[in-house]
Amino acid sequence: MIDPSAIWPPILLTLQLATLVTLILLVVSTPIAWWLARSDAKWKESVAAVVALPLVLPPTVLGFYLLLALGPSGPGGALAGLWGGRTMAFTFTGLVIGSVIFSLPFVVQPLRIAFEAIGSEPVEAARSLGATPLEVFRAVELPLARPGYITGAVMGFAHTVGEFGVVLMIGGNIPGQTKVLSIAIYDYVERLQWMEAHILSLGMVIFGFVVVSATMLVDRRTARAF
Repeated sequence: MIDPSAIWPPILLTLQLATLVTLILLVVSTPIAWWLARSDAKWKESVAAVVALPLVLPPTVLGFYLLLALGPSGPGGALAGLWGGRTMAFTFTGLVIGSVIFSLPFVVQPLRIAFEAIGSEPVEAARSLGATPLEVFRAVELPLARPGYITGAVMGFAHTVGEFGVVLMIGGNIPGQTKVLSIAIYDYVERLQWMEAHILSLGMVIFGFVVVSATMLVDRRTARAF
């Protein structure tokens, strides 16, 4: 017999985590992507490579170093001490930090492509009319980069929902705090609760199909616009 009270908490926690991480990623990724698109610095591709590292690193490697950084002996432990804590590992806050780092390239890359696609002509035209750099960004670049923001938000949200290795390393399996959807599926399989695992896994498959379809639709519309 399936217990809904056991299935819903991981789903709600995952949605809460993915929503918060996506909002943070859009804020953090904007200046990084804009600088990568506009800068002429010779070392900007080195910065881009650092941002893209989570794409090639095994999640367990990234999770291991995040565990050290967020643990009692790392910066996360010192930061947690400010409010009486001992560690930021195995907490929801730790999951947010790890998820932001792990999903960063999935948001930065679409935004960088969107800013590069704008070109220099609209920017130079706005500046010739006396607009300040901030006004140019807010009134010209930000609206024109909207497809990149949509793609980045979708990809960042979806990637956070599907995380496993990193969240397992830094969050563990604490019900109501760090037990997200991917960990719940793994837990059900370990306990041979196939029906619960089927339900959650099928939901992830449908979610993944919707995400891929939405991303392809945005890319197609963007290509037609340009």
